[in-house]
Amino acid sequence: MSDAARTEWWESLPAGIREQIDGYVLQDSVMGAVRLVFNVGHASHGIGLNTAQAIVADRYEHYGDRIARTPDSPLDLDSLAYRAAGFPGRILAIEAIWDGDTVHDWFVELLAVTEDPETDHHLATVYSSTAKNHLAAQHTSDPRPLPAIAADRAGRALAAHLAVPFHFASPDTPDDEAPRWRP
Repeated sequence: MSDAARTEWWESLPAGIREQIDGYVLQDSVMGAVRLVFNVGHASHGIGLNTAQAIVADRYEHYGDRIARTPDSPLDLDSLAYRAAGFPGRILAIEAIWDGDTVHDWFVELLAVTEDPETDHHLATVYSSTAKNHLAAQHTSDPRPLPAIAADRAGRALAAHLAVPFHFASPDTPDDEAPRWRP
C-alpha cells in the first residue's frame, strides 16, 4: 500500500479508532497498535500485517519525540547478572538472536537459555538507540551493526561471568533465521 493510500485509509477511520491506535503509539505499544490496525483493516480493506506495521510506523513518525518511549534495557554486567539470577532453572547458555520490525528496524534479543524449565528468558532488547547509549563512551571501529556490537559485548561478559557458553549465530549480519543454540 502506498504512502498516499495509507494516509487515505487512516483518514477514513472513525475518530475513536484513530484515537485508540494513537493511544497505543503514544504509550510505545507497537504490538497493541499493530494488532488494532490489522483487526480493523483486515476484513474491510485487506490490510495485512506488513501494511499494519507500516501504518503504525507512520504514526510513530508523526508523533516523534512525543512518544513515551519504553526505557532501554540495561546492558551492564551487574544488571544482566541480577536479572539472570531471578530465572528458574539452571542457565545453560546466553544467546543473542536477531529480530526486527518496521518501527525499530533490526535489533538483537539477549536471552538466557535454561533447563528445567527448558526455555528462553528475555534479558534485554538491544535496539540501535540502546546500543548507541550503551556504546557512547566507547570508540569502536567494528563494522558490524551497533545492536550486534553491544549485544555481543554484553552477552559475552554475562556468559563469562556465569561460566556458560555464549552463542550468536549471525553476529555480522541481521538474520532472524540463523540457527539457535542447542545443548
